[in-house]
Amino acid sequence: QEERRLEASLDNFGLYKVERLPGNVGYIDIRYFHRPAWGGDSASAAMNFLANTSALIVDLRKCVGGYPGMIALIASYFFGEEPVHLSNIYWRDEDITRQYWTLPHIPGKRFGDKPVYVLTSRVTFSGGEEFASILQTRKRAAIIGDKTDGGAHPGASYRLGPHFEAFIPVGRATNPVTGKNFEGIGVTPDIAIPQEHAFSAAYAMALEEILTRFSELT
Repeated sequence: QEERRLEASLDNFGLYKVERLPGNVGYIDIRYFHRPAWGGDSASAAMNFLANTSALIVDLRKCVGGYPGMIALIASYFFGEEPVHLSNIYWRDEDITRQYWTLPHIPGKRFGDKPVYVLTSRVTFSGGEEFASILQTRKRAAIIGDKTDGGAHPGASYRLGPHFEAFIPVGRATNPVTGKNFEGIGVTPDIAIPQEHAFSAAYAMALEEILTRFSELT
């Protein structure tokens, strides 16, 4: 465990970039949702840096998975204090279903109801898809980019021989809103666009929304 934690820390717990763009648009590049016990402080620091931006782009185009606990932690910043049921995972070996909810208390400031845009690609997988699916079904973010491939069943790789191993699912995730999951189906973006153009599209939409909200206040 300690060796894996060290490896995760050298990857900055999957948090590759946090930035405030011109126009007060926030940007975060997440490549993996590591365990909150390891990277929770870093994730909270990133979200607090972004708290005062007027819109946020969450880039999951290179996110290949992660842990539901970290997904729940980061998702908590996009909802209010009232707990929101995010997902269920049935674990076959234990024959139990674990529920994941937003946290009633988080370190720092919530993002509020400001616009959020999530970027996806064909690389976005598993935990990355789960995060996008949660925000999409809860109508908390617009998903922009390529349709994902669909990996909703957590599992593990087992060595079957010197040159052969198999990935065997040991769990099944379901969305409490739809009662379904995206296994083999993927997440369909709200705005389907080649992933290389997703950022530009999201940035333009964010700036337009900020200007619209500002004009309504003046």
